Amino acid sequence: MIRVTVSRDETERIRSVTMTGHAESGPYGYDLVCAGASAVSFGAVNAMAALCHTDPTVDLGTEGGYFHCVLPEESTEEDNQQMQLLAEGMIVSLETIADQYGEFISIEEHRR
Repeated sequence: MIRVTVSRDETERIRSVTMTGHAESGPYGYDLVCAGASAVSFGAVNAMAALCHTDPTVDLGTEGGYFHCVLPEESTEEDNQQMQLLAEGMIVSLETIADQYGEFISIEEHRR
């Protein structure tokens, strides 16, 4: 199962997103849940890098099964707003996947 953990600060801003595990909803190369979650998360990070003046910090597992993205705390308010919008979009997309394939992906949120 893919476990998504969203960490928010006291103002409800997303500070980090962590995904661990494997969906195993199909054979290697045909796992639609894994492909969807990967496309959503990497697409959001790539959009942040392309559209904002500050890149998020991303750590990936060498064997897959681990994605950790930390949004920078020090950037312009405009970049912060854009990154938050993209991160919220990522969470909505992951929740949409979880709505259909909840046995393969779960999402939880934590407040700092």
